[in-house]
Amino acid sequence: MTTLEIKDLHVSVETEDGPKAILKGVTLTIGSGETHAIMGPNGSGKSTTAYSIAGHPKYVVTGGEVLLDGENVLEMSVDERARAGLFLAMQYPVEVPGVSMANFLRTAKTALDGEAPKLRTWVKDVNGALDRMHLDPAFSQRSVNEGFSGGEKKRAEIAQLDLLDPKVAILDEIDSGLDIDALKVVSDGINRFSGREDRGLLLITHYTRILRYVKPDFVHVFVDGRIAESGGPELAEELEANGYVKYAGAPA
Repeated sequence: MTTLEIKDLHVSVETEDGPKAILKGVTLTIGSGETHAIMGPNGSGKSTTAYSIAGHPKYVVTGGEVLLDGENVLEMSVDERARAGLFLAMQYPVEVPGVSMANFLRTAKTALDGEAPKLRTWVKDVNGALDRMHLDPAFSQRSVNEGFSGGEKKRAEIAQLDLLDPKVAILDEIDSGLDIDALKVVSDGINRFSGREDRGLLLITHYTRILRYVKPDFVHVFVDGRIAESGGPELAEELEANGYVKYAGAPA
């Protein structure tokens, strides 16, 4: 059983005018086999939640805990969080010139497992993951994300998810910039991951269209650094129909 517990999380960022509070007490628990979707207007704290859990140095945790199977990940370095079982797919995946996808993935898998995967089976695994994401096997020899289109970057993120197989995946607007065909491919990859035993998924999105393919168990509305409301999949449909006008201070 895997559980990610976010307890009364407060996070700030440094600005020219001093620290600015972004998260103001977020509490959320993701259990094994659960898919949680976070929605909300721009600037509500959705991405801040993701990057704070992953350990981005820009975000300063000023209160609360984040526990993965009882261990406080906030006390871990970024690489320790990854080895503990956290995975973050970024909204804007960065390019890493000079590092091939194959070397990057094998190095990451070695760090996670404590030993290098057998080369013969690993090549087959990588090619299979790329094929499932409708990416040519030649992508494994290209530098990480260099020259990739926006859709290719997002599909490559899900190929990484497939191969690294974390306990909990946090996907930050993985659907942004995808056409309908790429959205279906990415959604299929997400569903393959979430269908594995004892896996948790936190999906951050602006739009309900991905939630037509990836069915959430819970939907949470973020407003002004807090969870303003939680519910089931029907809450996403309500947001699609009415926007955020019912939440004080949130734009339509």
